[in-house]
Amino acid sequence: MNYVAARKVSFAVSAALVLISILLLIFKGLNLGIDFRGGTLLERGLPLGTTAAQVQEALASLDGFDLGSSYVQPVDEAVEGQTVVLIRTRAAAETSAVEAVDRALEEAFGEVTVRRTEVVGPVIGRELVRKAVYAVVLASLGILVYMSIRFELRFGIAAILALLQDVFIVLGVLALSGQELNTPFIAAMLTVVGYSINNTIVVFDRIRENLQLRRARSLDELVNASVGQTLMRQINTSLTTFFAAGALYFLGGSTIRDFTLPLVAGILAGTYSSIFLAGPLWFVLTQRVPGRAAKTA
Repeated sequence: MNYVAARKVSFAVSAALVLISILLLIFKGLNLGIDFRGGTLLERGLPLGTTAAQVQEALASLDGFDLGSSYVQPVDEAVEGQTVVLIRTRAAAETSAVEAVDRALEEAFGEVTVRRTEVVGPVIGRELVRKAVYAVVLASLGILVYMSIRFELRFGIAAILALLQDVFIVLGVLALSGQELNTPFIAAMLTVVGYSINNTIVVFDRIRENLQLRRARSLDELVNASVGQTLMRQINTSLTTFFAAGALYFLGGSTIRDFTLPLVAGILAGTYSSIFLAGPLWFVLTQRVPGRAAKTA
């Protein structure tokens, strides 16, 4: 396949996906959880057979506290003879509110086992958001510096542009799904960044090797050959990782989905960018700013 000749189509598809993601972020936004916005996480053991709807109804009827919008998530159906539920709420940040929740649950279901109570203040939540942004920015800058030293500046710029597409697509998928985002989201995004760059470096390393061979071929032929030589490696690596992440998403339980959904989306986006974007982007940058690579080719 001529990846360089099809670059206009690839660039148009990426631009459309990024634009859709930006619109989703603007008009729908991300569903930030209590780790970022502040609130309380309550893990309680209730009688077997208790449903999330029943817990939601008990909280909605609690006077004096706005708990009707709390997120109730069953964790396990049978732990020590009880149904364990997670209650995430932004309202119950005070001790009195937590006690009121426990009283309401006791009135509705009888026996209640307190397993965990975590309170996150809004100041801590804003600090987590700031640190998450810093982490992604610093990782991107570190990648740019490494790529510039290991290869050339043009390689680094092309890698960052492809990475930005991956990040926006993942954020768009999360905005569309409405999944609540908490601390595991940060780890997932950094994993996506590392995975995407790893795939891109494989392509760029092959391009550099082919440049050093000094074969009599045009630059677009060299890029196409390099992508083709690494194609099966990209597909095999992505498929095996995708199957593992997909199994975690569907079988690992709801508590791990905060991590696996962005990871699955990042694997798909990173595979696309490393095959269809990275090489053509470097080709365009090299054509517009000729340097050692173009002269060698």
